[in-house]
Amino acid sequence: MAGAEQQGPASVRLRDITLDDADLVDAWSADMRNDGGFSDFGTEPNLIDRDALAKGPYRNERNGMLIIERVADGAPIGTVGWHRVSYGPNPESSVWNFGIDLIPEARGQGHGGEAQRLLAEWLFQHTEANRVEASTDVENIAEQRSLERVGFRREGVQRGLYFRAGAWRDSVMYGLLRADWPSRATEE
Repeated sequence: MAGAEQQGPASVRLRDITLDDADLVDAWSADMRNDGGFSDFGTEPNLIDRDALAKGPYRNERNGMLIIERVADGAPIGTVGWHRVSYGPNPESSVWNFGIDLIPEARGQGHGGEAQRLLAEWLFQHTEANRVEASTDVENIAEQRSLERVGFRREGVQRGLYFRAGAWRDSVMYGLLRADWPSRATEE
């Protein structure tokens, strides 16, 4: 897992979304520049449920979302979200599948990989899941490199997995097991 260790001081942190963030996150969702070209599914933007947010953190036993914040100036630069996927009938067969959205100005600086590392660490620390996974378009090379740098393993291509931008697209699946996570040795 040589690529999974953090290099230098943290450049981002994750925090709960607040009601004050809701308009900003909605604006990001509505702005097609923020999807990086890989989220054009022809659907309406996914807007923040203010009623759910007002009741507490924007997360539960099925899914969640956090703000990615730049440490240097406290500026919000994107979000990470996750949802439960079940691969068997028992609760132990559930995993967390996650995604990331960064504003264009924050890309290419290592913030995305660091945020993904922080989210994987958070999910392993706060849940019993044995696996965290992410998938990305086969053409999204930057995201594939980012996942590999934080220690995710490329597990294969899923052909014709989703319909985006008028065509069926292939996806690359990445996975990380609790036993592979480098901080596990320090927790025991």
